[in-house]
Amino acid sequence: MFEVELNIESWPLLEPFIITGHSWTHCDVLVASITANGVTGRGEASGIYYLDETAESMNQQAIGILKQLEQGISREKLQSLLPVGGARNAIDCALWDLEAKQSGRSVFELTGIPSTPVTTVNTVTIDTPEEMAHKARTITSRQIKVKLDSELSLERITAVCSARPDADIVVDVNEGWSFSQLKELAPQFKALGVKMIEQPLPRGEDDALEGYQSPITLCADESCLDTSELEQAARRYQMVNIKLDKTGGLTEALNLARQAKEMGMKLMVGNMTGTSLAMAPAFVVAQLCDFVDLDGPLFLEGDRPYPMRYELGVVTGLRPQLWS
Repeated sequence: MFEVELNIESWPLLEPFIITGHSWTHCDVLVASITANGVTGRGEASGIYYLDETAESMNQQAIGILKQLEQGISREKLQSLLPVGGARNAIDCALWDLEAKQSGRSVFELTGIPSTPVTTVNTVTIDTPEEMAHKARTITSRQIKVKLDSELSLERITAVCSARPDADIVVDVNEGWSFSQLKELAPQFKALGVKMIEQPLPRGEDDALEGYQSPITLCADESCLDTSELEQAARRYQMVNIKLDKTGGLTEALNLARQAKEMGMKLMVGNMTGTSLAMAPAFVVAQLCDFVDLDGPLFLEGDRPYPMRYELGVVTGLRPQLWS
């Protein structure tokens, strides 16, 4: 039998987080805590904003299976009880944490994945070209992710690249371009040294990428939630961004990583913003990835006790007091 606690929390951001079509001042999350025999596992989720998930909708979804949870379920059973999304992510990660603590083994021992420090990108959100260049100069990491939309894309990325010629720079458009914009801008971004373009076209409107020979690596984010969408994504992209809120937890995230690698795709791990509790299970996936984007806690005014450590872009410090 499980004791289950569901809590909605709101974490203020240091400044508005701005991407294509959206702006946030708070990060609202669902935290699931599952206790068995005096041992508690926890998981956190922010949800999939572009599928209209909110902390409250995730909470209601989790409440819908509360009786089954309290009876005690496995991670495998959870996959059939809830669809992909934040509610399943919070519960799945809580079950991983619980299993690790009950067994006295780390999540790395349970998965067979070695643990090493990883380097995360630090994100520059949408602003004027001058302000984005200024933000890039303040970043200590040598890997930078630049948010763009349909306006001033070349001017903004040129300003950032000029400000940080020492950095590896990737771009995230969050569905903000048309196919004609991509064809025009991709060669110019390649010339600037940009390493990758993430989700240039809208989800469900990127079939034009099939047969397109991009001069720069294209990464699927919104266009690939989980393994059920991987085959289509692989025809259009060379990389997939794995986010636990999209996959519905670490269990499916590891499945997606394995299948994508078998298909010859590169891997990235990302986040929907959140505390170190959300980054911790994603840190497991990060061990398998070519690019890592786990800078979510850096946008918050505060973080949890025993947080992940961020120094010059290097992420370390996953401790059992936080998660697994």
